[in-house]
Amino acid sequence: MQSLAQHFSVPRTSKVRIAAMATPRFAKATAVLSCLVALATLASCNTEVDILYEQRQTWKDPNDVLVSWDPTLVNPCTWLHITCNNDNSVIRVDLGNAGLSGYLVPDLGGLKNLQYLNLYGNNLTGSIPESLGNLTRLEGLELQKNALSGAIPSSLGNIKTLQFLKLNANILTGTVPLEVLSLVIAGNLTELNIANNDLAGTVRSSGLRVTAIIQDKLKTA
Repeated sequence: MQSLAQHFSVPRTSKVRIAAMATPRFAKATAVLSCLVALATLASCNTEVDILYEQRQTWKDPNDVLVSWDPTLVNPCTWLHITCNNDNSVIRVDLGNAGLSGYLVPDLGGLKNLQYLNLYGNNLTGSIPESLGNLTRLEGLELQKNALSGAIPSSLGNIKTLQFLKLNANILTGTVPLEVLSLVIAGNLTELNIANNDLAGTVRSSGLRVTAIIQDKLKTA
């Protein structure tokens, strides 16, 4: 009497056919997996696109200055008002006097290679995100002539590369953090303009005032 294993065994020729059928299926599954990995990699490269498009979504743009900001592109280097380096990473956002209104999204602090953020002369409201202190390559931050409120983030003191910090003509309150003031000595800050705000110990003036700190670079040993 044949054993059950012998009774239900698959002939050798059938095994070959099954293997032959499985091979294309395996190849197809591998190709699909490769595509998914490629898409995941592409998504990680789109971080700057996601950040900037998120910011666009929060702004009102009556002049359509952001019409070229297409979130389906691999990177934002072809967008108007955006400048990238040779690695296709954003180093400048230039949107001064663009007629924009709305608030600043905290994710802006994720633009790790950003060197200049110029948003002056708009109608931006809300607070300055603490996360901007993560922009450790920033050289110029121009947020003057908006309607920004709240305190000046002490995290801006993390940006040792900062040369120009213009926050004048907003509705900022509190005091200037010591961490920010320390950039004059420990960093590269040569211009700090905080005039025409509601900072503690100051009186808003309707006249022209410029608050600037200008000094030569410190000698190094």
